[in-house]
Amino acid sequence: MKSAKEMATLGGATLALLAGRKVTAATLLGRAMWSLEKQWRANHPEFEGGMKARWDEAVRFYEQTHQDPTNRLLHQIGIPMIVGGAAGLFISAPLRPLWAVSASAFTVGWVLNFVGHGIYEKKAPAFADDPLAFVAGPAWDLMQMKEKLAGKKAPAASAGTADWAASAKLHAVVN
Repeated sequence: MKSAKEMATLGGATLALLAGRKVTAATLLGRAMWSLEKQWRANHPEFEGGMKARWDEAVRFYEQTHQDPTNRLLHQIGIPMIVGGAAGLFISAPLRPLWAVSASAFTVGWVLNFVGHGIYEKKAPAFADDPLAFVAGPAWDLMQMKEKLAGKKAPAASAGTADWAASAKLHAVVN
């Protein structure tokens, strides 16, 4: 179950980052993610695994909530923009040229992701139901992009895949 308080805190973290309040942004993000993860575990009492199993579950859930090809394409464009924009916002001073480019990339990246979900996927972003997808999702998207650039199809994550990252590496070596 989603918590409006934590989702509002994530929004506040985003606004703080855009305003140049880096420590505030990082603190709010950490608090919201910690609380959402606690909620996720409380809502999934059947889950008994450690972090590796939790990571596999987040990747599986992320893939499950990203089936539309247009949404995937928008994510493959938007995720690097978000990551690069966030990095630029953390390293630059507010209202400087690098900050402006970073803020624009960050914002456009999020818009592309929300358009992908709202218009094409018609599902909420994965991190709304699984906070670890906030990190697992971009890792999955980047793996998909890497495989696409290499002309290979990345292995699908599934409930039966014990180690998605190792499976992807093995797939890359074999092919």
